[in-house]
Amino acid sequence: MRWEALTRFCDDGRIEIDNNTAERSIRPLVLGRRNYLFAGSDSGGTSAAALYSLIGTAMLNGVEPYAYLREVLGRIAEHPINRIDELLPWKLDLAGTNEQLRAA
Repeated sequence: MRWEALTRFCDDGRIEIDNNTAERSIRPLVLGRRNYLFAGSDSGGTSAAALYSLIGTAMLNGVEPYAYLREVLGRIAEHPINRIDELLPWKLDLAGTNEQLRAA
């Protein structure tokens, strides 16, 4: 029974010999879970979760996270609170900012 399970991948080319693909896909979650231990407090954990959400949302929308955060942090002090949705990753135009970062 064990030999059959061990050699099954030889009979079916779609089956991989290891689970590295699955482990690579959950690696960010595992590293994040470990980092959450060092948030310092509940409010620190809440702040970290908000920051991770912004970075993840930027990445999902094809926006480079560093450029996005740099632009938002540069604008947020003067930006009206009732128009904060204009600073979301899919609404902010960072075309020039991304080119400046690549040149640097």
